[in-house]
Amino acid sequence: MTALVWDQPGDHRYEAGIDRGVLYSPGGSAVPWNGLVSVSEGRSRELKSYYLDGVKYLDYSVPGAYSAKVQAFTYPEILDELIGNHELHLGLTVHDQRASCFNLSYRTKIGNDTDGENHGYNIHLIYNVLASQSDPTFNTIGESFSSATFEWTLVAVPNSPSGFRPSSHFSADSTRLPSDKLANLENYIYGTSSSDPAMPDLATLVSLVS
Repeated sequence: MTALVWDQPGDHRYEAGIDRGVLYSPGGSAVPWNGLVSVSEGRSRELKSYYLDGVKYLDYSVPGAYSAKVQAFTYPEILDELIGNHELHLGLTVHDQRASCFNLSYRTKIGNDTDGENHGYNIHLIYNVLASQSDPTFNTIGESFSSATFEWTLVAVPNSPSGFRPSSHFSADSTRLPSDKLANLENYIYGTSSSDPAMPDLATLVSLVS
């Protein structure tokens, strides 16, 4: 028998920070997303209660689909076209066109009380994303100046991994994946000196880490 022990060194784990954003276009090319400020993931679930003869007999949780709010100081130029702003000629853009799906990855840092923010990270892989930009506000420049942030709402159409409910959101924990499997994944999605970065399909994703 083992008694519970609280506040062991390394047990105080937290998540803070975001970096290494990558946008994967429908054509397969990948570009870094610099200037990410935040990704606020929507993790809503609908709770349904069922009654029989006035007595509750079941609570059922219905998982939601991936959605998020993204804020950034800047963004890859290709995102303009993906949200429906198409360049007709050099320097001339037509707005309000049909948006296109893309894939996205970003990294959230994992810290603890012994290693700080260098303890590890989660790599988030988001498939079949549609983005819509929030309404922009343009203000006059006064005595003080601060750079505005851009904001987008993301929604995603889920894939169907074998044996699981359809999902568009996958994450890889560097503190749990063996180092060789983590290297396989990072080399694939970030590229190497001999290979271009790419978003793996679900079968490839599983094979990289299994």
